[in-house]
Amino acid sequence: MRKTLMIGLMITLLPVTFAHAAGGTQIIGFGTMYGVDGPFVDSTFIRGVRGDELPWEVGSAKGSLASDGHLRISVRGLVFANVPSVPPELRGINDETQFRALVSCLIENGKKIGTVNITSPGFPATRSGDSDIDTFVALPEQCVAPIIFVMSGSEDKWFAVTGAEP
Repeated sequence: MRKTLMIGLMITLLPVTFAHAAGGTQIIGFGTMYGVDGPFVDSTFIRGVRGDELPWEVGSAKGSLASDGHLRISVRGLVFANVPSVPPELRGINDETQFRALVSCLIENGKKIGTVNITSPGFPATRSGDSDIDTFVALPEQCVAPIIFVMSGSEDKWFAVTGAEP
């Protein structure tokens, strides 16, 4: 009887265990990012976050943000663009040892809308622009229209942002 009761209890609690292990509900998932370029270079057009002073390109990127703040980004080939405005010795490389992530949320502030930007710690980045960011960020109670950036590890400038270029 006790064995049957224990098995029944385990079966009953199994969904709770899986739900807890799975973490929060996905808020946003993405399979591409846009490298800072054109009018975004050295500007604060996107949520007040400054783009790097030189253009960057993204080989590939994918990631997700969950309601519990679990943020994952896998980026490959995030490097200086091969364009005339980039010094030849920098083209096609990443000169940062770390990348950070920034999550930007819109929040309701009375009858106004505010912006909350949350930055992660740094994660190792290779010279070829590869990095895996897997962290938790402290999201505000509301996180409307989130935008995710890959930032420099050494200064507050973004290299890539959720989005795509046709």
